[in-house]
Amino acid sequence: MTNLEPLQKYKKIHMIGIGGVSMSGLAEHLTHFGFEITGSDVHENENTRHLKDLGLNIQIGHHPEMVESADLIVYTAAIQEDDIERQMAKQKNKETMERSTFLGLITKCYEECICVSGTHGKTTTTSMIATCFLKANLDPTIEVGAYLNTIEGNNRTGKSHYFILEACEYVDSFLSFYPKTEIILNIDNDHLDYFKNIENIKKSFIKFTERVKENGHIIANIDDENTKEILKKSKKSIITYAIENQADYQAKNIQIDECGYPSFDCYKNEKKWLTVHLHIPGIHNIYNALATIATCDLYQISNNFIIEGLESFTGAKRRMEKIGTYNGIPVFDDYAHHPTEIQATLNSTKNIPHHETWAIFEPHTYTRTIDHLQEFAEILKNFDHIILAEIYAAREENTTGISSKEIEKLIQKENPNCLYFKSYDQIVDYLKKHVQKKDIIITIGAGTINQVGYQLINSEKSVN
Repeated sequence: MTNLEPLQKYKKIHMIGIGGVSMSGLAEHLTHFGFEITGSDVHENENTRHLKDLGLNIQIGHHPEMVESADLIVYTAAIQEDDIERQMAKQKNKETMERSTFLGLITKCYEECICVSGTHGKTTTTSMIATCFLKANLDPTIEVGAYLNTIEGNNRTGKSHYFILEACEYVDSFLSFYPKTEIILNIDNDHLDYFKNIENIKKSFIKFTERVKENGHIIANIDDENTKEILKKSKKSIITYAIENQADYQAKNIQIDECGYPSFDCYKNEKKWLTVHLHIPGIHNIYNALATIATCDLYQISNNFIIEGLESFTGAKRRMEKIGTYNGIPVFDDYAHHPTEIQATLNSTKNIPHHETWAIFEPHTYTRTIDHLQEFAEILKNFDHIILAEIYAAREENTTGISSKEIEKLIQKENPNCLYFKSYDQIVDYLKKHVQKKDIIITIGAGTINQVGYQLINSEKSVN
């Protein structure tokens, strides 16, 4: 059961930027706990509409008057200090707290906080673990960074002492959490606008391992060299998983079916223990499944619930998700926005029967595009056809003049089938004229590039 003592002094909480995936989920949790929640956001979206449907006072735009009656103001990292509502909070001497710090307070309310960390795979692995815990009727609280069909949303408030959540490293957010169990999937070069280099990223993960409770555990992928390196500095209990290296949990006898879905035998302490058939493509998902198996076994979930959970899991939204077809051509959407993730997406397509691949890529943030410009080109050139949309700004301003055309120039040196378009409509029109039967289309990126896929699918429906 939850212990709300860390939050008891707050009765009314105002949330700035409440439309975000994490913030909207937190708002819903707090409502279940009996707190009065208000919120504002500059844009209306599905999350704000959902919270309004729950009866919350959600306003679009800046509303400094909403701050005055609140005991606490929570804001996202994207909300700057000069924000009108934050300025009002300062003027009224109100307590304010950044989202990750506040989420950290919530993690203190749970005896068993399971934090899923890593540069890639957090959402999928969090979703897998949550699905298995639900199959085992453990009634967990869940906070995940995407829509999960099993819970019909991105969050769930349970009545048990289990809290399963993503732990993001960006701006050291996860250093505010209080994990009992910590999963480290991998450590890669990302968010260099904040970390600057891989060494600083590893230092952050080392600090994260130090936050595990004394009686807690770290579950880690020892095929990942950076993860393996930081584990040497930890004195906590460590449970390992791998494919290539000998580990506590190891995948062997891997096979891929005609849909691109892998199956494997999981060996526990070098003995064959269980067999799993996944219904999501890619070798990277075997790693995510191994992390899930190790976590579930730690919590004494029986094999039948582990297998049932993993085999019923068909993916979180926007993770190599098949969103429909256009003239019989499958259209997928993938949230990949880092070179390593795009490589995993490319690898997934190799086991799906097809003629040619169409990658529709929208880079995410200017800084990430600059940091990984050459890597993006090196990986994307391996798709048969590449279409580039303009960079999705997210939280940034373009101070350098970088454009997706820079990627186009690099790719065209080795693959001439690469084009840049300024608008989604232009991309859709081009696809309609050039894709062929048995091709596959994948929209790739963490912005709104999935709209291209939906526009294409809906254009066929409107004709019919």
